[in-house]
Amino acid sequence: MSPQYRLMAELEKAFDDLVEATEALMIAARQSPLAMWRFDGEADLDWLMRALTDYWYQDGQDGRATRDHVGVVVANDALLEHALEVNRCKDVFAGQLGAARKQHPSMITELKATLPFRHPVLHDHLKGSGMARLHLKQCWRRIPIADAPVSRIRLAWYSSGRSIKRMSVSEVEAKLARLNNEAAHVQIQYRLLASLPDGEMLAQVQTQAPLMRANLFFQEPLEDGHTRRAMNVALPLFVPASNNRLPQINQPAPHPPRNARER
Repeated sequence: MSPQYRLMAELEKAFDDLVEATEALMIAARQSPLAMWRFDGEADLDWLMRALTDYWYQDGQDGRATRDHVGVVVANDALLEHALEVNRCKDVFAGQLGAARKQHPSMITELKATLPFRHPVLHDHLKGSGMARLHLKQCWRRIPIADAPVSRIRLAWYSSGRSIKRMSVSEVEAKLARLNNEAAHVQIQYRLLASLPDGEMLAQVQTQAPLMRANLFFQEPLEDGHTRRAMNVALPLFVPASNNRLPQINQPAPHPPRNARER
């Protein structure tokens, strides 16, 4: 078996394990009443299933953007174990993807198109909605899980500033080649690049999209003494509780504020 074929087989198994673990979580969720809260609508099991299996690009979606599903799920011990297993499968899948990007980068495009066919029922349903290719980041991003029972959750929009990526002159030229070469601003960039030595390293600065952050206030101090914790919540937040009651949750603004770090 060639190394590339072996890596593809391992990725396929990792994706299968992720889908099966998520299905097992949903089976457990349906077996008992489940207290849930959703930021932008009614929280029910159908919403939770959509949020946890949103692995797909939508037509016209920017490849750098991801869709968020902000909410809170009260979880007993059994459901928490399932959520932890889903995260374990996500970590394995992310590790296999990292290996593929380093060893066989051309494999990634094929994976986005072929892995969904391993689950035809899910694929056929989503294809009719204009979603037929995997969004790999939405596959491996982890379910947020609180460390302990919480009494209150404060949600707030947060902007993490900017990301900086180092790029070579040739990499910048390749990016410009995909643009309209006759545009004046592109021509200016080409002239600037021409004045630089080939070994010069440049920086690409991008503004990060606002995200939702949850400040968790624990019912009891953790073992390390902390009474609160902040975490980003792109997926429903699972909080442990034995009484199936939601903690106190604020309702943040429907849209992020402009020019603000956190509100």
